[in-house]
Amino acid sequence: MGFAFAAGTTDGPGAFDFKQGDDKGNPFWRLVRNLLKTPDKKQVDCHHPKPILLDTGEMKKPYDWAPSILPIQILRIGQLVILSVPGEFTTMSGRRLRDAVKTVLTSSGHGEFSSNTHVVIAGLTNTYSQYITTFEEYQVQRYEGASTLYGPHTLGAYIQEFQKLASALIKGQPVEPGPQPPDLLKKQIGFLTPVVMDSTPAGVNFGDVSTDVPANSTFKRGSTVTVVFWSACPRNDLMTEGTFALVEILQGKDTWVPTYDDDDFCLRFKWSRPSKLSSRSQATIEWTIPPSASLGVYRIRHFGAAKQLLGSIKHFMGSSSAFVVA
Repeated sequence: MGFAFAAGTTDGPGAFDFKQGDDKGNPFWRLVRNLLKTPDKKQVDCHHPKPILLDTGEMKKPYDWAPSILPIQILRIGQLVILSVPGEFTTMSGRRLRDAVKTVLTSSGHGEFSSNTHVVIAGLTNTYSQYITTFEEYQVQRYEGASTLYGPHTLGAYIQEFQKLASALIKGQPVEPGPQPPDLLKKQIGFLTPVVMDSTPAGVNFGDVSTDVPANSTFKRGSTVTVVFWSACPRNDLMTEGTFALVEILQGKDTWVPTYDDDDFCLRFKWSRPSKLSSRSQATIEWTIPPSASLGVYRIRHFGAAKQLLGSIKHFMGSSSAFVVA
């Protein structure tokens, strides 16, 4: 990463005295940089004219600071060709990559791809490797050039490899998968303290209602229904395949049908503890009834997972009383 990386962008400037367009660096910040890692001559020459602020390519503790293996893909849907790239391409670098791939596809002689072939770039795919600029943009060393991790010929490397993929796509040839990126999930460092345990007051179960809707209540569209449940830390289970909150409508005599969950902006899930050291917690679920909501009988449900002192996690659910939307 170059010095201009720390300068930020025009609409989002960084701190201190870093400036875009800096291809020299600053003696003070060089000293600070050297406390972390001093780039060797080979690295400096490789990245010229970028003055290196963070030598991320050679910083390996506790794991690589920058990816050294980048996955790339070409996806085809008819005449639509999608280039999956693991970074942010500038406008011109994106054009050059698209044009290079389209040239390979349309000049194959097979006629499979016509001049109407539409090549698009899907950025930030599979992993993230900062920016990719053109060679000329790199020389200027503004924010994007300073954030181009692999030197001035990064774009050229992408074009070379995507041309190979495009050629293989035309010929129907298999491509060597190459080395796999390392799995760093088990090496991640977190400063968030683990959940010790969850609890409820005596005689209360997880999922029980603390504050219910008024008995025999009726709400109008646009009003907000609020229910508070005794809950547990949501980090026990992020419910990625489920939901923390659910609104159901009654159909028939006893069939409840889901209508809104925590994907919907009208439904809010708020979790809180009475104090940081308390093992008790509550979930407040607020449903702002949309203008398009069907009239009928509804209820609000809450789903969660509680951790016991010995570490086992048990799931629970709770439900409010029924209420009417009229």
